[in-house]
Amino acid sequence: MTALLTKNVLIPSIQCSFSVELAINAPLEVVWSLIRQFHNPKAYKMFISSSASRSSSNTLGSLRNITHITGFPATTSIERLDELHDDIHVMVFSLVGGDHSHRLVNYQGTISLLEEAKANVFGGLRRTFVTEKYTVDVPKDSNKEDTRFFVDTLVKFNLRSLAQVAEHIIF
Repeated sequence: MTALLTKNVLIPSIQCSFSVELAINAPLEVVWSLIRQFHNPKAYKMFISSSASRSSSNTLGSLRNITHITGFPATTSIERLDELHDDIHVMVFSLVGGDHSHRLVNYQGTISLLEEAKANVFGGLRRTFVTEKYTVDVPKDSNKEDTRFFVDTLVKFNLRSLAQVAEHIIF
C-alpha cells in the first residue's frame, strides 16, 4: 500500500477492491490451462499486441513485459506473478510498471476458478466460474466509481475473451 507521510501522520492511499465473475461453458481443466500460462497472457487477453517473459516457467516473482494494442490507454505494462496454486486454481499477479501505472497503481489481481458441482444443460458440461478480484489505488484525479468502471471494463473484456477461447477449445 502506498502511503503519504504528512506532519508525522501516515495517511494511506485510497484503494478500492472489487470482483468480476463470469461462468464459462468449459471444464475447469481447460480454463485453468489458459489462466496458468503467466508467460503467455496473449493466449486469452485481447488487449495484448505482444508479451515477453524473462522465464518460460511459472516461477513466483516472474515478470512479463506486455505491449498493448493500438488504442489501449497504455502502450506497455510489467506484471509480476505473486502466487500460483494449481491445487486450488488460484493465480495472483501485480502490475509493477509500465506507462499506465498512474491509472493502475498498486493493482493486484486474484483469479480463482470453481467448477460447477453438476453438469449443466448446455452440452452436458460442467461450467467453470471465474472470479477476478482486484485491489487498486484510486488516482488523485478520480474517484472509486470511475476507477471501478475503468478496471471492471478491462477485466470483463479479458474474462469474455477467456470464455471465447476456452469454449472454442471444447466446441
